[in-house]
Amino acid sequence: MIRYRSEKQLTLDGFFTPFETALDKKNRWVKLSECIPWDALADSYYKTLSVKQGRPAKDARLVIGAVIIKHKLCLSDEETVDQIQENPYLQYFVGLPGYQSKAPFVPSLFVEIRKRMGQAMFDDFHCAIIEAVEAKKNNKTKQVSSKIDHTQSDDDEPPSPELKKSKEEKSDPQDATVRQGKLILDATVTDQAIRYPTDLSLLNEAREFSEQIIDILHLKSELKQKKPRTYREKARKAFLGVIKQRRPGRKVLRRGIKQQLQYLRRNLGHIETLLEQWPIGNPIPLPNWLLHRYWVIQHLYQQQFEMHRNKMRRCDNRIVSISQPYVRPIIRGKQNKPVEFGAKMSVSLTGEGLAHVDALRWDAFNEGGDLEAQVEAFKTRYGHYPEAVLGDPIYGTQKNRKFLKKHNIRFAGKPLGRPKKVTEENKAELKRLKAQRKQEYRERIPIEGKFGQGKNGYRLNYIRAKRADTSVAWINSIFLVMNLLVLLKFFLCLKKRGTVSALLQIARHTNERWKQLALLMRTKISVDSRIGSVAL
Repeated sequence: MIRYRSEKQLTLDGFFTPFETALDKKNRWVKLSECIPWDALADSYYKTLSVKQGRPAKDARLVIGAVIIKHKLCLSDEETVDQIQENPYLQYFVGLPGYQSKAPFVPSLFVEIRKRMGQAMFDDFHCAIIEAVEAKKNNKTKQVSSKIDHTQSDDDEPPSPELKKSKEEKSDPQDATVRQGKLILDATVTDQAIRYPTDLSLLNEAREFSEQIIDILHLKSELKQKKPRTYREKARKAFLGVIKQRRPGRKVLRRGIKQQLQYLRRNLGHIETLLEQWPIGNPIPLPNWLLHRYWVIQHLYQQQFEMHRNKMRRCDNRIVSISQPYVRPIIRGKQNKPVEFGAKMSVSLTGEGLAHVDALRWDAFNEGGDLEAQVEAFKTRYGHYPEAVLGDPIYGTQKNRKFLKKHNIRFAGKPLGRPKKVTEENKAELKRLKAQRKQEYRERIPIEGKFGQGKNGYRLNYIRAKRADTSVAWINSIFLVMNLLVLLKFFLCLKKRGTVSALLQIARHTNERWKQLALLMRTKISVDSRIGSVAL
């Protein structure tokens, strides 16, 4: 049966809307908003604002909620504002008192928000999430202990003072001798959204910017002389003659680079001549973004000229993007992508699945040097050192092993030096240690999965911010979203497991009398079954 109604007969007044009814409490945004510590996040956000100066700021929940929505759904700034404007659940999530048809703010405000949200703010966000997780765990522990106390009979003997004291010492997280949890360390690169750089394409782009600068300066100048010749048509034709070849040879590429260097050098000379009309101290009639490009293309010309003259393929602080000159090529040595262009960061992951960006730099670095700072940061957040540190062999340097041994922390890696000789006495122990290293090496998989979740699910490998500070905020916002999803899963699991976990804890904490009784009952049943089988 086919039922069709012409869309011309459908009017907006007759369209059914469910807004008159209450929102669904099982909606994903409603559940996520219930477990987020909004007050703690707001306090961290307001630290960057002035109490007396400036215009009234937007509400912290509105700003932070919009950032969470943007990176959870992988939206642009404009699309994020449109989604909040159209969806009542998103408006509830960002803390609006009711549904409104107008946009909460302009999309360009996201740029200012990213400038304001530095690394210190995201560190406070991470600590607030950790406190929320610990508070939920402690609350469930108290509920379980209360249920255990109700199940114990009145004639049960209280635990001895020595046993009670030992349990309290073991559960005290502030004790300096306590080692709890495992710290997983690794590093990755977050790719920036830039075109794959080649020397020829960079020089052609720099030449086009120089021609644009010459056009503006000549128009603003008071001289009536003819505009300097740039040969832009010939330069463009020479560039296309090389770039359109499928596999240009080395001599062809070198000749093309030389031509673009000559055109760029001529244009830079014309720009210097035109700038003589504006003495030092007077403002140059160029927009800020184009003035910044002029500074970049001068450095780019020097680098490319030195590499071309010396027949080299590398240089220090190499510029690979004119619009983002802070981006550096980082050689990772991977099979499908040997070189990556973006920020390299050291990340730590805890047993609960909470990830934190401990170090982020635009230059290549050895992540093994961040181990000490990451371990101390773990102690600052949790109040105790980890029991073990899991990481690549690059973390297992002598300096790091000495530091971990000093603090009685085990490094889950192969020991340095020559392997021990296998004897009858140590054969079982060596086998156990090998199995333990193999198991702990598998426990490193979650941090690789965290990188995959960020890059495949939340575009961590395609950072579209245009500044270094806003790129840092973009990256940390993605990790904030992933940690909030861990927090949501943690809350939902505890809520579902409520009665089951309590029963398991009760069975785990029953006194020895009930354990012995259960053992006797099992023994009696097994004996009776054996007697019955013999009689048959």
